[in-house]
Amino acid sequence: MMRAAVYLGRARVEVQSIATPEIGPGELLVRVESCGVCHTDLKKIEYDLLSPPRVYGHETAGVVVAAGENVAKYKPGDRVIVFHHIPCRDCFYCQRRLYAQCSLYKRVGVTAGFEPAGGGFSQYVRVMNWIVDGGVELIPKGVSFDQACWVEPVNTCLKAVHMLSPEPGDVVAVLGQGSIGLIFTMLVKRLGASVMATDAIERRRELAERFGASAYDPREQSFETEVRARTAGRGADAVILATNARGLVEQALRISRPGAKILLFAQTSASERIELSGAEICVGERVLLGSYSADADLQRESARLVFSDELPLEQLISHRVPLADIDRGIDLARKPSAESLKVVVHPQEQSVCQ
Repeated sequence: MMRAAVYLGRARVEVQSIATPEIGPGELLVRVESCGVCHTDLKKIEYDLLSPPRVYGHETAGVVVAAGENVAKYKPGDRVIVFHHIPCRDCFYCQRRLYAQCSLYKRVGVTAGFEPAGGGFSQYVRVMNWIVDGGVELIPKGVSFDQACWVEPVNTCLKAVHMLSPEPGDVVAVLGQGSIGLIFTMLVKRLGASVMATDAIERRRELAERFGASAYDPREQSFETEVRARTAGRGADAVILATNARGLVEQALRISRPGAKILLFAQTSASERIELSGAEICVGERVLLGSYSADADLQRESARLVFSDELPLEQLISHRVPLADIDRGIDLARKPSAESLKVVVHPQEQSVCQ
């Protein structure tokens, strides 16, 4: 038996004792050491988007404890990160590199039991055969599990930045400086663009500036004025929406120049509605982009960025909690504050840690 945080419906999560998952041929059993709390999982819990019971958590790093028959690439003792989605690479969408639309990609291949949902908020996960074949990366010696569990979220941001393709000298506005927004700030700065970042929390603005951005309070008019001043009155060359606060898409239009690219990254709710001027898009020749989930072609590159410590990601971790305190971790992640940023769950720890 093992301990797992089981989603029970109606926004309830309870740590329970459940059976450790059994593995079959071609599969791995991984002991979870670190799992980041992602807002997509929070949405599924808060809004009851999927039927219970399930065990969420997909930013998973841990140790292989058992390998099924015919597994040659990995062995017990290997330190690994695990992606929970892998595309077939052969269908209509895969041929167009739209991997997140592939029917196999939509099947979650990592579980702690019940309907597969990532399973990282548990002590052990079963990694299914197609994920073992293409969705596992070895963690190099000297890289902590807390650092390693960033590979999947970094991949999602790297995919979006590739779509946006900012050029050196571009002015890019990144709206929202939670952990995802800060990753965008780091990645865009690496390409030589200038980043103008916004967040209502001062601590996050301080971090954005540490990583090379100019940071502003979005509630103050000075931000939009400064965008114009920095671009000879034109507006930003690109805008990334790394949060989904009301009115941000409209602001993205106001601060962007004609021909700009506007990337929607956090607008994942089916109930969210946006009303825009068609002329601002059509006559202004702006491009609206949507980016969702990871890109299998960028898996190795995202792992390299994380493992090489090129991105100072552990600076974004504000709280580390044992599985027994996952309710507290979820609450910290759901309610942004000066004290909270990225929350990481340690399923093997028993006592409270900060």
